[in-house]
Amino acid sequence: MEANEKQDKIIEARMKLKRRFEEKMGNTPSMADHSDGPFKPRGSGPINRHGMPTVPVGQTVTTKWPVLDLGYKPTIPLDKWQLNIDGEVNNPVRLKWEDLMALPQVEDTSDFHCVTTWSRLNVPWVGVQFMELAALVDPKGSATHIMCYGYDGYSTNVSLEEALKPDVLLVHTADGQPLPLEHGGPLRMITPQLYAWKGAKWIKRIEFLAKNQLGFWEERGYSDTAYPWRNDRYS
Repeated sequence: MEANEKQDKIIEARMKLKRRFEEKMGNTPSMADHSDGPFKPRGSGPINRHGMPTVPVGQTVTTKWPVLDLGYKPTIPLDKWQLNIDGEVNNPVRLKWEDLMALPQVEDTSDFHCVTTWSRLNVPWVGVQFMELAALVDPKGSATHIMCYGYDGYSTNVSLEEALKPDVLLVHTADGQPLPLEHGGPLRMITPQLYAWKGAKWIKRIEFLAKNQLGFWEERGYSDTAYPWRNDRYS
């Protein structure tokens, strides 16, 4: 397939996903909750770009970046690193590091809300939009969720209407530096409109699912949905 033809197919797949999930994305709590509606966002501070209070309920702002993991920090050399994207997709792929870096790179600044009650604001990131990866593999009509797996054995589930939002990235750079090992380097996912455990560190596989499944913390009593402005921490 010619490069131009391949790019045209990716653009077409991206537009198809936007059309399919646009209404669902707009109806998610971080987009649809309003002070005059049945669900009022809980938090404090100025309104952020999503219309939510900057600091979700129960959170404390920190300039530090605490380290949380399962007790194992896998070291993956870039020449050995790979990301598999499969499941309910038409074009499963296995990306090497150079393949990932050849994809469109975006810069974005967003907030990082940890379920353990701290928030780190205005973090500058560089990475690849999840939407770009989804368009690359072309999810089947049956796909509703993804499961993300880390090199450390971690897993977490995310609905597609959340994962396809433009600020959901697979990031390799934070604060102008390569993502540190302790924070999931060389690559982790970030989910600014959900609690941060929904973004897997040391990500190695994304599986598209035809129905929801629970990940590591979800099986252990954490919320399946993880909406910060609803204080949605536990099931």
